[in-house]
Amino acid sequence: MKEVKSLSEFKEQLDKSEKAYLLVYKKGSGVSDCAYGAFAEAASNTNTKSIFYVDAPNYPEIHTHYKITSAPSLLVFEKGELKDTVKGCHDVQFYKQLFENAVYAQKAKAGNQQKSVTVYSTPTCPWCNTLKSFLRKNGIIFTDIDVSRDHEAARQMVAATGQQGVPQANIGGEWVVGFDQQKIKRLLNIQTQ
Repeated sequence: MKEVKSLSEFKEQLDKSEKAYLLVYKKGSGVSDCAYGAFAEAASNTNTKSIFYVDAPNYPEIHTHYKITSAPSLLVFEKGELKDTVKGCHDVQFYKQLFENAVYAQKAKAGNQQKSVTVYSTPTCPWCNTLKSFLRKNGIIFTDIDVSRDHEAARQMVAATGQQGVPQANIGGEWVVGFDQQKIKRLLNIQTQ
């Protein structure tokens, strides 16, 4: 885990990373200190290398560049592009699963092909997190789209299913509304344990 002290330094690191994580926090704030503690513990127990943190008040150019207005916020980058923002404090397991998802993606490059999986969710939806945890636990690679931020994706989801609620998942072209575990297992050939 590395501290970021300038935007140019961080962008340089991003260019070297397939996937990277940046925790924007405010030292001394209860929620931020909670997030930092769990984030640091999860980072120390993973092989993922591109894990960064920044104390926002000390280096404001970073959070202003990415238009982050509240701390703590975890920024998830893929190939140098900001893909997701997770706000608030989460437990160690949450961050570990987030980091391990990057490991699953690396394994998949060399392994068998799976059906494409796209999860449509919001950050405050408990069933969305349950669905994503289930997929991670079973080593399923997926794209997570936050429909509260991506209005075009939300419109496409509603057009496809007629449903506005989340979670929804598109698995190899077939839609699953809600956390229908049996249907997800069947579509992804997940064996019951």
